[in-house]
Amino acid sequence: MRSTRHSPIRIPPLLGLLAVLLLPFTIALVPPASAATAKGAAAEPVRIMPLGDSITGSPGCWRAVLWNRLQNAGYTDIDFVGTLGPQGCGQAHDGDNEGHGGELVTNVADQHLLPARLAATLPDIVVMHFGTNDVWSSVSPDRILAAYTKLVGQMRASNPDMKILVAQIIPMNPGTCSGCAQRVVDFNARIPAWAQATTTSRSPVSVVDQWTGFDTAADTYDGVHPNSSGDNKIAARWYPALSALLEPGSGDPGDPGDPGDGPCTAAFRAVNVWQGGYQGEVTVTNTSASAVEGWTATVVPAGGTRLTQVWNGTSSTAADGTATVTNANWNGTLAPGARATFGFIADTSTTSGTPSATVTCTARGVAG
Repeated sequence: MRSTRHSPIRIPPLLGLLAVLLLPFTIALVPPASAATAKGAAAEPVRIMPLGDSITGSPGCWRAVLWNRLQNAGYTDIDFVGTLGPQGCGQAHDGDNEGHGGELVTNVADQHLLPARLAATLPDIVVMHFGTNDVWSSVSPDRILAAYTKLVGQMRASNPDMKILVAQIIPMNPGTCSGCAQRVVDFNARIPAWAQATTTSRSPVSVVDQWTGFDTAADTYDGVHPNSSGDNKIAARWYPALSALLEPGSGDPGDPGDPGDGPCTAAFRAVNVWQGGYQGEVTVTNTSASAVEGWTATVVPAGGTRLTQVWNGTSSTAADGTATVTNANWNGTLAPGARATFGFIADTSTTSGTPSATVTCTARGVAG
């Protein structure tokens, strides 16, 4: 192969001198490297998808309340996303959402509708209140939770680090569905265990109790859809869980479906007993050497007893009567050795003997 040698280019002395004299001006015209780097490293807003049915999207004004509460608290680097746009609500907000009126979560899963919506919006966090239409249609909890599982898998395929907030849905008591109220209770009771089985450290699934304290007579206009009071309650429940995810370095904000991150003990006592019921009390103690940021207690009452009222905590009850009680906003943080107490009313079929219950607890968010 024939080689070719290139002669060096000769620069006349005068041109070389001009190049040297112009060099400082040439450098001055180049943007500073630090400025370019800063622009390229600017953080993208956190993309949040509100996902559900008409309670979320038609018009779903709790989203407007939540958006403005987040903005007022300083969480301004966020973007609500969805393939649907805003529908009024009378206050400025980012109205993008994925709340499709009339949709069943089982149909969304069966018809493979979510992946395209995820691809169009690329959320980092999904806020999901979904299943009301399924419950109304007498779809079994097993089928609804199977749909939940399929959607979570699709979310993680879109973003392996997806953070997912799942609601225990608001009560429902429409005049045309006498069985809906109890079916909501039965379905919600299944959600914490499903979340615990589904959550991962990389893509946590956190349960937000939207049922407790929500009154269909006062907080809806038709027994199903929230009015202004209901919107405020829904936003207030989403806010702490969502704001926790928006903090730097955040992970799972903690919820009734989480496994315990630190040791604690729970003790039961009967405070007062009467024919057909009693008042009980459970004391949760942080037995670790570090502060904890939240706790969940499980109460298994004996003899077919069911808890009917709980205070100083939020609760859900499974079909077998097992109650899961999570700390209130003000009594979740416990220093080493500190205690928190919640009380309850229980209905019994008999008052023979002393009331008893098996209680356990888990601690969350152990402080470093």
